[in-house]
Amino acid sequence: MTDVDDFRRYLERSGNILLLRDVSEIVPAHVRSFIASRFTKLKKTSIGRKLAGLKTFFRFLTREGVVKTNPAASIRAPKQDKPLPRALSVDDLDRFFSRNETARSRDIALFELMYSAGLRISELTSLQIQDIDLENGWARVIGKGSKERYCPVGGKAVEAVRTYLPAREMILNSHPRSAENKALFLNNRGGTLSARHVRRIMKAFLDSANLGRDASPHALRHSFATHLLQGGADLRSIQEMLGHSSLSTTQRYTKVDLGKLMEVYDKAHPRSGLKGSKV
Repeated sequence: MTDVDDFRRYLERSGNILLLRDVSEIVPAHVRSFIASRFTKLKKTSIGRKLAGLKTFFRFLTREGVVKTNPAASIRAPKQDKPLPRALSVDDLDRFFSRNETARSRDIALFELMYSAGLRISELTSLQIQDIDLENGWARVIGKGSKERYCPVGGKAVEAVRTYLPAREMILNSHPRSAENKALFLNNRGGTLSARHVRRIMKAFLDSANLGRDASPHALRHSFATHLLQGGADLRSIQEMLGHSSLSTTQRYTKVDLGKLMEVYDKAHPRSGLKGSKV
C-alpha cells in the first residue's frame, strides 16, 4: 500500500486528480511515467518492487471488476544489476588449500582446476577425461551455448589432477558398470559428480579454512578473473579465458579493482593530469 500511495501522490503532483476519481482511466503511460520518475531517486530493486506492487493492486481491481485491464501488466521491471560473487583474496586461497591438504585428492583437484582455469561449475562437472592435457597444461571446455574454448591450466592444478587420477581408476574398477564413464570427476559410485555435490564440498572446505560459508564455487572463477586483472592481464585475454561472448560482461570485474586501474592510468597516460605532466 505504501507503493500504491506513492503512485497516488505522483498522480496528484502531476495534475491527474481526475484519474484518482476514476481509476479505470489510468493507462500504461501513467504507470510508465511514474516508474521513470523514480529512476533518479531509487535503486532498481526498489523500483521493481513498486512496479510489482502496482501490478498486484491493479490485478485485484481487475478481479473486482473496478477496471477492465491491468495498466501495469505490460510494463517490464528494470533489469537488475547482478552483484559479483565474493572474491577470495590470495591469502584466503592459500588458507583454503593449505587447510585442506588432507582432503580427498579428487576434491583438491576440483578446486585447483576450477580456480586455475576460471571454470563455471557446470563446465567443471562436464569435463571429460580426454578434455584435459596435463603434459601441455590446457583443458578443452564446453561453455554456455555449447561454445568451445581452450583454457590454460597452472602447475598446481596439473599436479592435483595427476594425484587424483589413480583414485579415479580405483573408483571405476570398483564399479564395473561405470567403466565407460568418461567424466573427469566421479562420485563414489562411479557416476558423474554433480554440481550440488561440488557446492557441498566447497562449504566443507570453507569451514575447514575458517573462511565462512558465503562463498560459492563460482567465487573461485571470480577470484581467478580478479587476480588476473590485479596481476596486469588485459581484459581481452581474461574475456577469452572466461568464455564471455561480450567484453562488457568481463568489464564488470574492473569495478572490483578500480583503484588499481586508476594507478595504472595515472602512470601510463600522457594526459592523466599528474603533477609535472605537460597538458
